[in-house]
Amino acid sequence: MYQSIAGIDIPDSKMIREATDLVRIATDDLLFHHSRRVFLFGALHGRRLGLPFNPELLYVGAMFHDLGLTPLYRREDQRFELDGADEARRFLQAHGVPEASTRLVWEAIALHTTPEVPWRMEAEVALVTAGVETDVLGIGYHYLDVRDIEAVTAAHPRPGFKKAIVDAFANGFRDRPDSTFGTVNGDVLEHRVPGYRHIDFVEVIENSDWPE
Repeated sequence: MYQSIAGIDIPDSKMIREATDLVRIATDDLLFHHSRRVFLFGALHGRRLGLPFNPELLYVGAMFHDLGLTPLYRREDQRFELDGADEARRFLQAHGVPEASTRLVWEAIALHTTPEVPWRMEAEVALVTAGVETDVLGIGYHYLDVRDIEAVTAAHPRPGFKKAIVDAFANGFRDRPDSTFGTVNGDVLEHRVPGYRHIDFVEVIENSDWPE
């Protein structure tokens, strides 16, 4: 069914409807509405910056980016970003999407918590990060028209979002704390897991097997 929010058209192909259904089943309201806002805010930044992008690829990247926080797709042996990226790859390959496009979506999800790097890459990669940064961190918030923000949050509300998303992050990788090494995710565990201390990069160097 055709839908437009804040002047952004939601893609409406069979593949997109199946992607929406998959994410709706896997996630709760918190992550579902967050993922939709990531698409919309990413698209709004793309429009603002004059960046042409493929809306279907951006949509799948945005919708799948937090699947690694869910019981259905969460693993214990890799970073949560890779869980979502790998599932997006399987999904797109099953729908016959060309490898180059599949790679873009994989990179968009895998890198969405990595500062700066996505902005040097293709638009779809950059705009998934833009959407995440705006919805979670408020980065780019004041570049957007307040009427567009109100339209997005009316369609996809964010009650108590700041606390709830940190709790969701913590629940998504508290069982694999070592996977947060070198990422912002270690901060989450320090705030939510009593006694947790992030792996220290300098200590890893100093305690390595090298004699000097």
